[in-house]
Amino acid sequence: MSKYNHFFFGTMLNKLTFYLLKFFWVILSIIPLWILYPISDFFALILYYLIRYRRKVVRKNLTTCFPEKSEKEIVNIEKKFYRFFTDMFLEATKLFTYSEKQIMKRMQFVNYEEINAAIRQGKSISLFLGHYGNWEWVSSMALWVDKNITASQIYQRLHNEATDRLIRQNRKKMGVHCVEMAQTLRWIDFQKQANKVSVTGYIADQSPRKREVRHFLPFLNHNIPVLTGAEKICKRYGFEAFYIEVKRLKRGYYKAEVIKIHPNPASLPDFELTKIYYQFLEKTIRQNPEYYLWTHKRFKYEKL
Repeated sequence: MSKYNHFFFGTMLNKLTFYLLKFFWVILSIIPLWILYPISDFFALILYYLIRYRRKVVRKNLTTCFPEKSEKEIVNIEKKFYRFFTDMFLEATKLFTYSEKQIMKRMQFVNYEEINAAIRQGKSISLFLGHYGNWEWVSSMALWVDKNITASQIYQRLHNEATDRLIRQNRKKMGVHCVEMAQTLRWIDFQKQANKVSVTGYIADQSPRKREVRHFLPFLNHNIPVLTGAEKICKRYGFEAFYIEVKRLKRGYYKAEVIKIHPNPASLPDFELTKIYYQFLEKTIRQNPEYYLWTHKRFKYEKL
């Protein structure tokens, strides 16, 4: 097969995969959550007991992060996590069909007026959040802030092209631009040169690649490498810095509180803003650890 034919069939396969995924995604988004949640319970049991999806990773993460907890407590958190994990996947599909009124009812933001006050002063915003609660629904924050801004979310491109495209479309429904991590600085520079006020979200608890590790911080009984790009941008451009603390009130309902990390991020020593963010995130996780994403190997490059 020639390179051209290989490229053509590869492109067609990606398109077909995308449209099939989108078809099932839309079908799921139409089904009411009260019907989807029993389905979620069933798949959580399948993942946990039959497929045992990343059970060893989850168990290791929980036991090393919470050495003070008994095995019974760890298993309890573990089971609750898998139930939430499948819930969140099904909840994420709802962005395709929920109206603005529906999503604003289910994902409510508290203290967002402080962000609007900064926007009206011409200040751009950096939002720090983690893989906690329904981070997909956090993209609906664009509905709560002033409309004369550019709302964006920095994300790490997924390896599967069809899934990546679907996720980007899903987030865009709420008026959020998805910007690849590698393009962050170029995107911010473009907004500044165009004199646009921006609100940019960073899911900042991702692990850097080994060759990019520059700094370590304490987090959940580990000493982990951290991404510091969000802090550097915040300080370089004089952006305001806020932490988004997500709480799950009950199935299908969340509250996200906007908390100012520091009144003057540019005045802080290097890495201090990132350190404060991780302290906020750890406090959130310890309150209800089952709502954090435990399936990733976040501590593989730990500094001992």
